[in-house]
Amino acid sequence: MKNKVTALLILLSTAFYAQEEKKDYGHVSGGFESNSQWYLNDKGMHTTHPEDPFRSNNYLFLNYNYKKWTAGIQGESYEPNALLNYNPEYKKTNVSTYFLQYKSEKLEVTAGYFYEQFGSGLALRSWEDRALGINNALRGGRIVYSPVSYLSFTGLYGQQKSGFKVSDGKIFGFNSEIGISDMFKIESSDVTLGLSYVGRDEKTAVADPNFSQLTNVYSGRLNFTHNAFYFSTEFDYKSEDAIVEVQKIENDFIKPGSAFLFNIGYSKKGFGIDGTFRRLENMNFFSERTAKGNLYNDKIINFIPSLTKQHHNSLANIYVYQAQPGVSLPDETIMKSGEIGGQVDFFYNFKKESALGGKTGTKVSFNMSNWYGLDGKYSFADPRDYQTDFLAFGQKYFSDYNIEIDKKINDKWHTIFTYINQYYNKKFVEETSGLVKTNIVSAETTYRFMEDKSVRLLAEHLWADSDKKNWAASTLEFNANKQWSFYCSDLYNYGNDDVSKRKHYYNVGTAFRRNATRVSLNYGRQRGGLLCVGGVCRFVPESTGLSLSLNTSF
Repeated sequence: MKNKVTALLILLSTAFYAQEEKKDYGHVSGGFESNSQWYLNDKGMHTTHPEDPFRSNNYLFLNYNYKKWTAGIQGESYEPNALLNYNPEYKKTNVSTYFLQYKSEKLEVTAGYFYEQFGSGLALRSWEDRALGINNALRGGRIVYSPVSYLSFTGLYGQQKSGFKVSDGKIFGFNSEIGISDMFKIESSDVTLGLSYVGRDEKTAVADPNFSQLTNVYSGRLNFTHNAFYFSTEFDYKSEDAIVEVQKIENDFIKPGSAFLFNIGYSKKGFGIDGTFRRLENMNFFSERTAKGNLYNDKIINFIPSLTKQHHNSLANIYVYQAQPGVSLPDETIMKSGEIGGQVDFFYNFKKESALGGKTGTKVSFNMSNWYGLDGKYSFADPRDYQTDFLAFGQKYFSDYNIEIDKKINDKWHTIFTYINQYYNKKFVEETSGLVKTNIVSAETTYRFMEDKSVRLLAEHLWADSDKKNWAASTLEFNANKQWSFYCSDLYNYGNDDVSKRKHYYNVGTAFRRNATRVSLNYGRQRGGLLCVGGVCRFVPESTGLSLSLNTSF
């Protein structure tokens, strides 16, 4: 590994020298990101700082491109420790990823670390998200071959990144993309067909296993677009494998898995509707079987986000649904094998000078999502087993109904009003206890003094019938110009039945932007709970501290 890294560094240093000589020997690009926090004791929060109160996550990446060749390297440093509740495999300083790639018109070859996605990601997706602490790149090789414009084939092999190491399990993959409309010269519509295979080969220490060490996932999908109408569908089948409970491989509990996804919609100027249905059964898929249940999304092969509206308001993200793709039978009252449900999005723009549009027009958006367990027959006693019905809805897990009215009053005033109704079954989603029903309202207004100067005010309230009860929140943001912005916010759990837990979660901060550089400074309290990006979440603990972030690219 050291020899590979040294070769890449020599290649990159040569590129820097070439740029100094102003000769066309390629192009260098890169970036640096640093996220640091000084954790503090807070008597009001009943929290104490960790043994090492200063913690920092740092990333430096460099890419060098010369004609058809690209080389890259990323180093990461977590000194003295990573931020709280990141994967414990992120520690110290080391080379994280490196790659060498050749790309021509028809052929692409990559050696080293790479990212890939087949279809929607239900079979395979490797990606990086630093806010979530995810980097599950594959280390190995990948070949992409496109003999003609409407055909593309991908073959890959690798081991999954976990911290600065790789998983024991080995990943094989093949993907094909066929442009049906291009193949048959259909100009009025766009039709594509995709077929994929992903295999995970992992040796097991289980004596006389009743399952194969190779687990296979087969996937097929179809996408169709005609003018403003579109639909897509995907089906995935996972071969039989042992169920894992609390990091224990159940040798007598062997089941296959499947996933079905269907999306349909219609969109044109001023109007759009989109509907998605998904059914998942036993679709947890990790490069190591016993990684199931880890809190860091570590060694996860496929991509299964929650299909609900991604709210930006603080109070709407207290009770966040997480997808339930796997089998879990912790006791006789909680028996799960997957999820079934979907969501619908709708928007309509009322035209200017109409009765509801007014002088500037009005946009109304509606979203609804409902998620349930899979209905069927479950056996908790040994031997454990279950049989499900394909389209039968079981225990309700979650629902979210929301409406948003977006109104521009004039060139200076802009307002947004939102109402949200949520149903959150803690017992089944978190496998704890309780059921929470909430109603949330928010009002947001932005006043623009001039092109680059504005003030934004957001007020929110959440009514809950149980758990932590009622919350109130507000945010005030001032954009002084294109470079500087300032904000303060507060979340107050004033309705908690436990008076000692009626806490304020306040924050104040500023950010500076210049070209490709952004620096932000923040002081305040972090509400414990889920931090979510694109339907994937990471748990963060309650804390108080001063944080500094720097992000730049070149």
